[in-house]
Amino acid sequence: MIHSFLMIGQSNMAGRGFAKEVPVILDEGIKMLRNGRWQTMTEPVNYDRPVAGVSLAVSFAAAIRHDDPSSVVGLVPCADGGSSIDEWAVDGPLFENAVTQARLAQRSSTLAGILWHQGESDSLPGAAERYKDKLAVVIAALRQALNVPEIPLILGGLGDYLVTGMYSKAFSAYNVINDQLWKYALSQPNCYFATAAELSSNADKIHFDAASLRRFGIRYFEAFSKKQHIISALPHEKAMLEAIYNRVPTVAENTYALQLQFANGHISATEFQQQLQQLHPVEEN
Repeated sequence: MIHSFLMIGQSNMAGRGFAKEVPVILDEGIKMLRNGRWQTMTEPVNYDRPVAGVSLAVSFAAAIRHDDPSSVVGLVPCADGGSSIDEWAVDGPLFENAVTQARLAQRSSTLAGILWHQGESDSLPGAAERYKDKLAVVIAALRQALNVPEIPLILGGLGDYLVTGMYSKAFSAYNVINDQLWKYALSQPNCYFATAAELSSNADKIHFDAASLRRFGIRYFEAFSKKQHIISALPHEKAMLEAIYNRVPTVAENTYALQLQFANGHISATEFQQQLQQLHPVEEN
């Protein structure tokens, strides 16, 4: 049985990490929903924009698999870059799309959790103070629409780097959003907060960098699996990621990786056939 997770929010949930900066995670036990069907996960999972990249949801799923290798994890990507909390309003297009995709996932999986990261677009004085109440309406309606009233919800904090870049004025109330997220998590059952403390960004000072997104995913996993708030950096984040990266790939995973290389023009047909034969040697009679 696939245990699936709905990815919603804005660009830092979709993921803007640069793939070249971190090792690839390829695991046939991690799926992504495409056109209503499950496919083997490859990044970018949440292709909301051409700049989509590494997402925290991938290391989150990989951590579940590391903890329980028999599990199968499905990711349901519905995050949309730049979206505000108002754009996630009930019956709006983003909300309706998330419900539709989650219902498709429910046909062939158990919806096990909701991963939320959003708030940068609401980080101005005046808007930030109303965030918690708006979030509460969205989450309540989402749980009701999907008939999952007790499903775990993991909320991620905003990065401290937001007020250090060229767009710092647009994020001047980011700490108010973090406070609103924290208060909401404390007030709700089955809701847990994961801090973004000590995480760093791309040069734009808007998006978490790839290494930080990998670490953030571990925090989401710990919040989900331990059913507790993560209020500081975890001492074992890097060790768990090393274990995930050093996992011995299966023949099927190596074959899939080889097919991707060939399909993307990184190796020739001859190289593809030679390497494929090495993976699947023909036994002599």
